[in-house]
Amino acid sequence: MTNYFPWLTTIVVFPILAGSLIFLFPHRGNKIIRWYTIGIATSELLLTTYVFFYHFQPDDPLLQLIEDYKWINFFDFHWKLGLDGLSIGPILLTGFITTLAILAAFPVTRDSRLFHFLMLAMYSGQIGLFLSQDLLLFFIMWELELIPVYLLLSVWGGKKRLYSATKFILYTAGGSIFILMGVLGVGLYGSTEPTLNLERLVNESYPLALEIILYIGFFIAFAIKLPIIPLHTWLPDTHGEAHYSTCMLLAGILLKMGAYGLVRINMELLPHAHSIFSPWLIIIGTMQIIYAALTSPGQRNLKKRIAYSSVSHMGFIIIGISSITETGLNGAILQIISHGFIGAALFFLAGTSYDRIRLVYLDEMGGIAIPMPKIFTLFSSFSMASLALPGMSGFIAELIVFFGIITSQKLLLMPKILITFGMAIGMILTPIYSLSMSRKMYYGYKLFNITNSYLFDSGPREFFVSTSLFLPVIGVGVYPDFVLSLSAEKVEVILSKFFSILVSFH
Repeated sequence: MTNYFPWLTTIVVFPILAGSLIFLFPHRGNKIIRWYTIGIATSELLLTTYVFFYHFQPDDPLLQLIEDYKWINFFDFHWKLGLDGLSIGPILLTGFITTLAILAAFPVTRDSRLFHFLMLAMYSGQIGLFLSQDLLLFFIMWELELIPVYLLLSVWGGKKRLYSATKFILYTAGGSIFILMGVLGVGLYGSTEPTLNLERLVNESYPLALEIILYIGFFIAFAIKLPIIPLHTWLPDTHGEAHYSTCMLLAGILLKMGAYGLVRINMELLPHAHSIFSPWLIIIGTMQIIYAALTSPGQRNLKKRIAYSSVSHMGFIIIGISSITETGLNGAILQIISHGFIGAALFFLAGTSYDRIRLVYLDEMGGIAIPMPKIFTLFSSFSMASLALPGMSGFIAELIVFFGIITSQKLLLMPKILITFGMAIGMILTPIYSLSMSRKMYYGYKLFNITNSYLFDSGPREFFVSTSLFLPVIGVGVYPDFVLSLSAEKVEVILSKFFSILVSFH
C-alpha cells in the first residue's frame, strides 16, 4: 500500500509547531493557553489513534507507513520514519499520558506559555524517537527531550530544583555522548557503504570485539535513562523536585525510552553482544528489583519513595529483555505499557495530595482518608496495581516475565531457580513499601490537629485523570492480548536472529 499522505511526519511535527503559536497568545490568558494546549494534545492523540486503526497492520512484522526524505546529502542523513509492532504501543501510551499530564497541569499559572510549550515539545520529541528509522534522527530526538525536562524541572520544581536539574542534565547528556559515538561506530563500519538507515543496519554484521564495544556504549546511555543501578541516582532527585505533571511524563514515558532503545538498537542491531551480556543483565535486573524495593521504605519524601518503586519495576523490563524468549520480551513490552499507567497515576495522586496538605514527608502526614475518600480509594487502587494484584496490568506483565525466565535457554536450572527466587523476594517487598506508604498518608490522626482549609476531595478534573489511568490498568489486566497482539509478530522477527546464535553457543 503506497502511503500518499505523510501521516507520521504530521504526528511528529504537529505538537511542537502548534505549540509554538502559544507565544502569540496574551501573557495573562492562562485559561486560553491551557485549553489550547489540551486541544492540541487531544487532536494529536486522535490523529495517532486514527493512524493505528486505519493504517497499521498488527500482524505485519515489517515497517509500515515508511516516510523517507533526504535531509543532508553530505553524509546521507535522512528524515526517515516508520511504524512497527515495537513502536506502536509506546506511541499510543505517549499520547495518552501526555494529554492527561497537560490536564493535570491546570494549577500551573506561572509562565504558562513557556510551560505548555515545553510539554508539547516533549510530546514531539518522544513520538519522534519511537518513529525514527535513521540512527542520527534517533539521536536528535533523544537530545530534543532533554531541554524541556531540564527547564520544566529548573523553573517549576521544588526547593532543590536547580541541583536536581543539573544532576539530570549531567547524567543524561553524559549518556548521550555514548549514543553519538555508537551511532557513528555503527554507521561508519558497514560491510558495504556507511549508512545510518536502521532497516539496512539490521542486516549488517560486525566483528565480535567491535559489536561488544558498540553494545557497551549504547547500553550505558540506555541504562542511565531506564535507569539501571548504579546509574539511577538522578531519578529520585528529579522526581522529588519536579511538578507532578512533569513526573507523569518522566515515569510514564521518559524511562520507557531507555527500554525501547535497548530492544531497538542493542537487541536488533547487536544480537551477538546481547546474547553474551544477557545473563549478566538478568542478574543486574534481579538485584535492581530487590535493592530498590529495600531502599524505597527508607525514603521520607513521598515522591522519592514512588520513584524507587519505579526503579524496582524497571528490573522486570531488564529481565524480560535479557531472557531472549518471546514470552520474556512480550512481558517486558507489556510491563513498559503497564508501568506507564501505574507510575503516572501514583505521581499524579501524590501531587494532588500535596496541593491540599502542603506536606511532602510521609512521617508528617496521616489521617487524610476521612476528608478525602476518593483520592484515598484511587491511590490505594493504584498501590494494589503496583504490587501486582491479580486482575490488574502489573500482575500479568510480571507473570509473563517470570515465564520468560523459566523457559529461557540462556540459563541453566540452578541460575533460573535463583533468579526466580530473587524476583519473588522483590514482589514480596513491594507490598511492604507500597502499603506502608498508604498507611502513613491516609491512616492515623496527625492532620486533624492542623486547621487546614485545603482538605477538599478530588474535583471532576482530577477524578477524570485518575479514572482515565485506572481503566487501562484494569483493561490490560483482564485482557492483555490487546497489547501483546501488537508486538507479537515483531518480537518473533527480533528473536529469530538469536536461535542460530544460541545453537552456536551450545
